[in-house]
Amino acid sequence: MSNKNKHPLRDAGTDRAAADGVPVTPQTQAPAYRLAFNDNDFLCRDELRPVRLQLELLKPQMMLDEYGVQSTIVLFGGARIPEPAKKDTARTKTLADLSRFYDETREFARLMTLKSNESGGKEDVIVTGGGPGVMEAGNRGAVDAGGVSIGLNIVLPFEQAPNEFVTPDLCFNFHYFAIRKMHFLMRAKAICVFPGGFGTMDELFEALTLIQTGRMQRVPFLLFGREFWESIINWDALADAGTISADDLDLFRFVETAAEAMDLIENWGDASARSSVPGR
Repeated sequence: MSNKNKHPLRDAGTDRAAADGVPVTPQTQAPAYRLAFNDNDFLCRDELRPVRLQLELLKPQMMLDEYGVQSTIVLFGGARIPEPAKKDTARTKTLADLSRFYDETREFARLMTLKSNESGGKEDVIVTGGGPGVMEAGNRGAVDAGGVSIGLNIVLPFEQAPNEFVTPDLCFNFHYFAIRKMHFLMRAKAICVFPGGFGTMDELFEALTLIQTGRMQRVPFLLFGREFWESIINWDALADAGTISADDLDLFRFVETAAEAMDLIENWGDASARSSVPGR
């Protein structure tokens, strides 16, 4: 990360290097003597959580700005969906059947990245969670088109790593789910949700709630796979119960193919934020 702010004061990196080279004495080896910003034990204290939240928001923001990313196309979807060539390894028949969405994700990301390349990779940049399954397919499609893509990984309590198709300079790692979700949506020009599990549902409903309540612009919001989504969520029952408005069902569209999604995004119409919540 470059530092464009030049000033006459001694910079932090120089002092950090100088502090590492001081003589070894009981005083210099004491935790109290460490520079605060170079003291990992200090930075991980509970009291420093507000600082860590700020840093986790700021680092990707600054690096994306420096890279020139202006808008993104968000892809949410399941980590367990295999590519069709490996569908025999799927844990269930349903997962094997859903493998077709790996190819649709990959093709959609390829088509969108071709469009992104026209802006020099600044607009309509694919962003995924950086993991396997649908996420891998999204980053892979960007590579197919010769473009860049973003991966927003998160530390989990089991072995995992970013998929190999994320652009290395745009591959980020998070501790806080909340800050990660902010970065998903801060530049979002469209949101595409593929079949998935708890994590996908969390991302789906949080983004929909922001749009429903007018906290976010009404960007194109596409659910791939009507049969899947209608089998696990009774959307009409929510509207019939009055817990959401019937108008809320117009906040998203079902699609089946990459080409259909590209057309809907191109012709979505008014994306301005709501000024009121229907049914309230």
